[in-house]
Amino acid sequence: MNLPLIQAQYTSAEALSSLRADFDSARPCRYLNLPGFLQPELAETLHANFPPIETLNVKRKSLNEDKSEDYHFERWHPAFSELRTLIASSEFAAWLSAVTGIENLRTTDDSLGSGVHQGKDGSYVDVHIDVNMNPEKGLWRRINLLIYLNRNWKPEYGGDLELWNKEMTVCEVKVPCDFNRAVIFYTDENSPHGYARISVPEGETRKSFYSYFYTPIGEGFRYSDSRFVSRPDDSATKKLITGVKESIKINGKRLLKALGVKSLDFQDKNR
Repeated sequence: MNLPLIQAQYTSAEALSSLRADFDSARPCRYLNLPGFLQPELAETLHANFPPIETLNVKRKSLNEDKSEDYHFERWHPAFSELRTLIASSEFAAWLSAVTGIENLRTTDDSLGSGVHQGKDGSYVDVHIDVNMNPEKGLWRRINLLIYLNRNWKPEYGGDLELWNKEMTVCEVKVPCDFNRAVIFYTDENSPHGYARISVPEGETRKSFYSYFYTPIGEGFRYSDSRFVSRPDDSATKKLITGVKESIKINGKRLLKALGVKSLDFQDKNR
């Protein structure tokens, strides 16, 4: 496949077969952990020109998350648009379909298409289930792609992507968020994920590029809103507040939908 910005070890015919087998057999959800994903020169350029956290437009701070995000590529170094163009290409969609077995994948050009996430010291995103559609485009969300851009990241900083079992009894996988590592995973009710509070020196941040992929809505689709879910070791108070807050949010959106009013906040939480 002609994907010059992706390391060749992931694009050969042999690699496609191996990646597909790994994806299908992974647990607790179908996922791939791909170190050294981008060509080194591109990854270095993205890291060196990652937008300062204070310039990102969306600040998410609540009981269950603390991070910043944005998707205004025109304000950033051209390398970010170059990567987004690749991700949105038919060649990349064909590669992603080959390694996941999901046909007709596509990304979008809005906030639920591609962008960046960033978190400073103390940042976290509690474990959550993603919303399973893009309401503006009327598409079924199927795959998340995350590319981490954290050079010299130390294990003691934390920030691993946590993949939990559906019952929220065990964190079965922790994927490091170190430099130029990509994670691809199937997002549905069986893929609770998030990251615990990080502890980093002043000036350091947890950086990632995201892209979400969709198919047309078809058989088997049933709308599911995003929601935070509690870890077993969360305090009883936090579990209670989280449960009540998420219930109010979801029921409120259902009421708005029934009244024909579009919800104002469909933006995703994520990583």
